[in-house]
Amino acid sequence: MQFLSLCGGIGYVSIYDPSIKEPVGGFKTMSNRSEYDAQLANLTRSVQDMGSLVAKAVDDAVTALENKDVKRAEEIVKGDETVDREERAIEHVCLTLLLRQQPVASDLRQVSSALKMVTDLERIGDHAADIAEIVPRLSSDAIRLEPDIPAMTRSAVKMVRLSIEAFSTRDTAAADRVIDMDDEIDSAFDAVKHKLAKDMAGGDAQQEDAAIDQLMIAKYAERIGDHAVNLAQWVKFCATGRYLDERIM
Repeated sequence: MQFLSLCGGIGYVSIYDPSIKEPVGGFKTMSNRSEYDAQLANLTRSVQDMGSLVAKAVDDAVTALENKDVKRAEEIVKGDETVDREERAIEHVCLTLLLRQQPVASDLRQVSSALKMVTDLERIGDHAADIAEIVPRLSSDAIRLEPDIPAMTRSAVKMVRLSIEAFSTRDTAAADRVIDMDDEIDSAFDAVKHKLAKDMAGGDAQQEDAAIDQLMIAKYAERIGDHAVNLAQWVKFCATGRYLDERIM
């Protein structure tokens, strides 16, 4: 059993390929190790593709915010359904491998890590949609946007992309860089929060409401950074068997 990933921006889907047959006796008795390795490689690629999908969704949401592009924001919200479908598809592949192959050692870590990582990726996709849903409320030319929010959000996206790249190569050094970068996101959020607090107390009702919306976007960006850290922690677990400095397997 195998799922093939087709990536085309928001139109991203996973489809079952019936041409790949289970061997007699099921996966557990598979004599061809190379076919099993191919399944694991396809799993890694699917996680990478899902990571690219949600990172692009966040990038697009930020661009829609900067350009006050309501139509593009609506497309991003609709596109969140494809992220949810991809999460379910990858979960199915992981559970199938666990039940039929009963992987051990590094193979088990890879499958387990992928199963955990797609949850964080799905939440990042949700946050992209959350940001996009706010764009129409900030689309008036009279509303002033805080310029540090797009930069902060794109830094969080960079963390996501670096984590996904690290997963394919089991690069623990890159994972550690992602974890270190989270302090920068937290500092940026604090700075944005203080700037927006002035708008909230400025006496302009429209700008006060806009400041609250922008604070929500900044919080979503901060959460995306947190999810990127979770991804990095699972990369380290996949490579070493340790999670949060505790030996798991």
